[in-house]
Amino acid sequence: MLAVLANRTYRHLFLAQVIALIGTGLATVALGLLAYDLAGANAGAVLGTALAIKMIAYVGVAPVAAAFAERLPRRTTLVSLDLVRAAVALLLPFVSEIWQVYVLIFVLQSASAGFTPTFQATIPDVLPDERDYTRALSLSRLAYDLESLVSPMLAAALLTLISFHSLFAGTVVGFLASAALVVSVVLPSPQAGEKRGIYNRTTRGIRIYLATPRLRGLLALNLAVAAASAMVIVNTVVLVQAVLGLDQSAAALALAAFGGGSMVAALVLPRLLETVPDRTAMLAGAGVLVAGLLVGSALHSYAFVLPLWFLLGLGYSLVQTPSGRLLRRSSRPEDRPSLFAAQFALSHACWLITYPLAGWLGASIGLPGTSAMLALLAGFAVLAALRLWPARDPDELEHVHGALAEDDPHLAGAVPVAGGHRHSHVFVIDRHHTEWPHP
Repeated sequence: MLAVLANRTYRHLFLAQVIALIGTGLATVALGLLAYDLAGANAGAVLGTALAIKMIAYVGVAPVAAAFAERLPRRTTLVSLDLVRAAVALLLPFVSEIWQVYVLIFVLQSASAGFTPTFQATIPDVLPDERDYTRALSLSRLAYDLESLVSPMLAAALLTLISFHSLFAGTVVGFLASAALVVSVVLPSPQAGEKRGIYNRTTRGIRIYLATPRLRGLLALNLAVAAASAMVIVNTVVLVQAVLGLDQSAAALALAAFGGGSMVAALVLPRLLETVPDRTAMLAGAGVLVAGLLVGSALHSYAFVLPLWFLLGLGYSLVQTPSGRLLRRSSRPEDRPSLFAAQFALSHACWLITYPLAGWLGASIGLPGTSAMLALLAGFAVLAALRLWPARDPDELEHVHGALAEDDPHLAGAVPVAGGHRHSHVFVIDRHHTEWPHP
């Protein structure tokens, strides 16, 4: 897996991602402490609102940002957004009102909503070989999981030496270092496509996404992932501390078990996906999530929490990690930024549903009922994915063009038939192909 780091451009981008993630993790810890400093007992409500603002920014801003970013040099875009994030982190320690936190969080997460899809869409162009790209996806998954483990420990260590306000300085350094690493390499520019209006460019990714059967299946799997991860992220503390009566370290260990399962899956996937189709691996992972949530509805002992959370992490990564391969396979290079932005927005829309659902159900019907209800939601999502994503899913599809002029270069080699011209090639939704051909 580490062989892809021999590529200098990817190595610098990966390091930029890791450093920015650690900085973001430090900011997350500091934000919680800042909310308590400003709101006291109402800190939970402040943080909940901040998370909701984060998701709304992700869902609403990502497609719009992608529409503008596809016309701009990628390096300039990524560096500018890193600088915006650094500026916001620099201002956070000086806020004195809760509304100021909300405004700055919206700006910060809007910049992230532009940065992340642009970054993700750049990697397939830097690593065109599918095996290398698969390894890069697994490394990226590992980076996210390691951040969730390392950042809280690093924050705890730093808080013994400095105040929580100073943690935001670590975030600023992280974003500036990320910008410097991006500046140090030359990135492939977005490939020019046909000229399109702002509405077309904003909605392009979502229209491609929803017109592609395998991506409609991915959207359903995103909902299964969101259901399981919401149970873990929202209710682990409640389960471990309020229900089982254990301390904060036990809750942290449970979250670490979830991250550990995700890391193991990320390590195994590059080899696994050489022999197992993406659909099989992802549906298996979603099945693990459904089964884990069902078992979680009968959970009464901490001894079973750690292995169960590990399995949920395993299933989570089995579904999440290969998704970039599906997006690359389903788009032309010029459409990748908008398609990655669509995945970013739609997947976070799923979390926007399941996060509050997990919290509300946990408070109203208890954790066993919550786990069962989320298992039911995930189960319906898996059944939808089975129906939406055909088992036979070849890259090349035979199809007929009825609307193109006979001298259109796209029809070179096509066979005239009743109603148009028939030919076969690697099929994706684009300006020549606006609908998926029926089998």
